[in-house]
Formats: sequence, C-alpha cells, structure tokens
Amino acid sequence: MEILGYIASLGIGISLGLIGGGGSVLTLPVLLYLFYIEPRTAIAYSLLIVGFSSFIGSISYFKKKLVNLGVIVWFGLPSVLAVFLTRKLLLPTFPDVFELFGIQLKTDMILILAFGIIMILAANKMIQKEQLQKNITKNTINPNVSLILLGLLVGLLTGLLGAGGGFLIIPVLVNFLNMDIKAAIGTSLAIIAINSLFGFTFSIGSVHLDWAIIGGITAASLLGIVIGSYLSTKIDGKKLKPAFGYCILVMGLFIVIKNIIQYKFLL
Repeated sequence: MEILGYIASLGIGISLGLIGGGGSVLTLPVLLYLFYIEPRTAIAYSLLIVGFSSFIGSISYFKKKLVNLGVIVWFGLPSVLAVFLTRKLLLPTFPDVFELFGIQLKTDMILILAFGIIMILAANKMIQKEQLQKNITKNTINPNVSLILLGLLVGLLTGLLGAGGGFLIIPVLVNFLNMDIKAAIGTSLAIIAINSLFGFTFSIGSVHLDWAIIGGITAASLLGIVIGSYLSTKIDGKKLKPAFGYCILVMGLFIVIKNIIQYKFLL
C-alpha cells in the first residue's frame, strides 16, 4: 500500500501546482488510508507536507507576479493567528470521545467527518454556474474586513483539520475579489504555505514524526508540483475551477461515506 501511497502523493503535488489547492484534501486520506497513520498525527504530517510543497510551488507564481501580497497580509496573518490559537489552546482541550444525545463519538472521527463535509460544501461553490457566483460577489462588507473574517475561518479549519484551505481560499478570492483564477492559485499557495508551516510548528512535540514517510511523500509531491505547474500553463483557467470542484466533491463524499460505514460497523 505504501507504493500506492507514494504514487498518490504525486497527485498531491499535481493538484497544488495545477489548481493551487487540494493538497491537504489528498494528503490526509493518503496518510490515513494508505499509510495507516492515526488521524491527529496524520493532520500534523499533512501540515508539514502541504506547507513545504506549497511554498516551493508558490515560487514560480511569485516570479510571474501572480501573488497578491495585500491579500496575504489581510487574509494570511489572521489565519496564522487562528491556527496558533486552535492548535495550542483549543485542540488540546478536546476529549478523546464526545457524547451527544447519549451517543459516543470519537473526536478523531468527528474531525475527519467535518473535513469531508466542508469539502463537499466548498466543492459546491466551485461547481456553481457563473450567474450564481455573480450574486456572491455583490458583497457589501469592506473587502479587507471580509478577508480578515474569512482568514480567521480558514485558520480555524487549518488548525483543526490540517487543511491548508486551498479549497476554501480560491473560492473566496475568485468570488469575493473577482481575482483571476491563476492569480488566485498563486496567492492561495502562498497562504497555504504560511498557514500549514506555522500549524506544523505549533504541533511539534505533540506527535511522533516519521521522517522517512514525511520525506518520501514530500519528494513525490514536489515532483508533482513541477508537473502541475507546467500543466497550468497549457490549460484554460476557466476550466480549472469546475474540475477542481468535482475532484473535491468526489473525495469529500468518499471520506463521509467511509466514516459513516466504519461507525456503523463499530456499533
């Protein structure tokens, strides 16, 4: 299964290089289901792998001036603050098991289910037709205030779920700021790198790190980024967004269904 895992890791990099997101969406399932790493450790691994890969992937977009530094400040800094508060203060308070209406649910299972549900919701935004997206862009809130609030939300999700947030960041940049999809990709990669690397830093000491697995997945992911960045220059940007959405939708449905079936089996 590990060989298949490294092959899938190539897809992580292609996703990041091609559409500026989806890396954590792919990384977490690879770590969970192909390398059999327990969820909280997998989330920490995902933060490092996606963060480093996104940083490398963002370099070419910086060179092409496809990274909006203003957005990074208004969106990225609140995200980092939210990641810090979540990883250091909120997550350690979670019990191993939550009890809801007499039903006991493992915290790890809740986190993974939440991850899948958010993926499905984000995918829906990416797949929506243009007319629906135009309605979203009529935003009466100050753009910088919107970026701060959305940055805090993405940081919270990054801290809890190990998601770099590309599947949320890109819809925000495209729908709220009318940003060109390729500029949104470059900016997303930079924000993901900042969020994820800080998130991993805040996790050091709380999980055991297997550097052989981390290094192998990261190497495969970096190769994929080179491939994905090249492909992004050959593909029409308007085609990337719905394709990205359908990819996220399929993976989100898989995670939700698998965890529901697993829970019923445990019962």
